[in-house]
Amino acid sequence: MTEKILLKGNEAVALAAIRCGCDAYFGYPITPQSEILETLIEQHPEKQTGMVVLQAESETAAINMLYGGAACGKKVMTSSSSPGISLMAEGISYIAGAELPCIIVNVMRGGPGLGTIQPGQADYFQTVKGGGHGDYRLIALAPASVQEMNDFVELGFDLAFKYRNPVMIVTDGVIGQMMEKVQLSPSKPRLTDQEIEKLYGDWATTGKPAYRKRNIATSLDLDPGKQEQFNMHLRKKYLEIERNEVRYEPFMCEDAEYILVAYGLSARVCRKTVELAREAGIKAGLIRPVTLFPYPYKAIESVVPRVKGILTVEMSAGQMTEDVALAVKGKIPVWFHGRTGGMLPSPEDVFSLLKNIINGTFDSADVPGINYQL
Repeated sequence: MTEKILLKGNEAVALAAIRCGCDAYFGYPITPQSEILETLIEQHPEKQTGMVVLQAESETAAINMLYGGAACGKKVMTSSSSPGISLMAEGISYIAGAELPCIIVNVMRGGPGLGTIQPGQADYFQTVKGGGHGDYRLIALAPASVQEMNDFVELGFDLAFKYRNPVMIVTDGVIGQMMEKVQLSPSKPRLTDQEIEKLYGDWATTGKPAYRKRNIATSLDLDPGKQEQFNMHLRKKYLEIERNEVRYEPFMCEDAEYILVAYGLSARVCRKTVELAREAGIKAGLIRPVTLFPYPYKAIESVVPRVKGILTVEMSAGQMTEDVALAVKGKIPVWFHGRTGGMLPSPEDVFSLLKNIINGTFDSADVPGINYQL
């Protein structure tokens, strides 16, 4: 029998890391993701698999420890929440520039600044538009359940090593703290240096055997011509990721006249909204982006010829809405509903806004939150 257990989302991440053969975790506590570090410490994975768990002295220290572990070809991960991810931004850019695999978990909270410890989704731009300096991209996975918090750890490592690129699991404080039944991943042994080299190439800094040149993990090249060529190489890699790794989940879109677009917790809310709409005879559907990069532009574009409009829902002031607008290319209207500061959207409020849109009585003041039409 496959093992099932009731877990918080944060706990699921921690147990998945141990079970998938993660070599090391470096992190620093911050609400609402501290249970990841706490669970790892409680589990004593060093006794189970030899996994190293270290509370660093700061987020800056943690991300640079991650850089070092990734450079050695190890499965390494960290986690934080919004202000902590901001402190890691320079190191994340270095890791992307050195083409090193790792997982970074962001359990988002409300902002800007210290904001609140309540959940949010306002780190979308930070995640998919850069965050740190330079032309780099993160593969971004957006779980909508505790089960996906578990599943995306192994998937994240697979994608990180396949493309030699950092992967961010971007979630929020509700999914991090909520409890659901989880089917745990099968346990896997940690890979040896030789197994890593056989599976993913000989780029890691594991010493200099006689059969290859020495490896250097760096993002620095003072020759502008070489640095430009490297950026062109990165661009080709990101295009390959965009071709091969788009993930999304449609819900009741086949005959829909109005489409909702939302990710993470907001998508769970919108799924209920679609059900309310269908009960009222309104043909609504939902597209849930699972990967925020690469973004499912084509999936959204494909529904444009047969729908009357799109409503995006986020726990932010409307960051993802810009990507929806890019997919739509001005061919149909795009409306937005958002809650910020730790407030959550409700299925009923989204449904009320959708009815106003259909009736031609859309008013940004009718429903609590931030509402507008692009």
